[in-house]
Amino acid sequence: MNIVKTSEGTKLTLVLEGRLDTTTAPQLEAEVKSALTGVTELVLDFSRLEYLSSAGLRVILTAQKIMNRQGKMVVRHVNETILEVFEVTGFNDILTIE
Repeated sequence: MNIVKTSEGTKLTLVLEGRLDTTTAPQLEAEVKSALTGVTELVLDFSRLEYLSSAGLRVILTAQKIMNRQGKMVVRHVNETILEVFEVTGFNDILTIE
């Protein structure tokens, strides 16, 4: 998985490309934990994300919990497959999906 990070002031955008699964979730988790200091808006861009596993969901939930304390988080450009995962797991109720 590739992560492209763009920072504009207190807004951070992470574009995820490839698969977010057991193998790659620790990479995103490390990025989230190191990059969120001082961030008030986190945008996760899933336009290039092909697959999402439960390990990836756990990292997304961790990011959401952090951002609940310091700002807001938005998930953008979700494909049908990943949107279905969010709906089945109830994540569409706790995430802001655009």
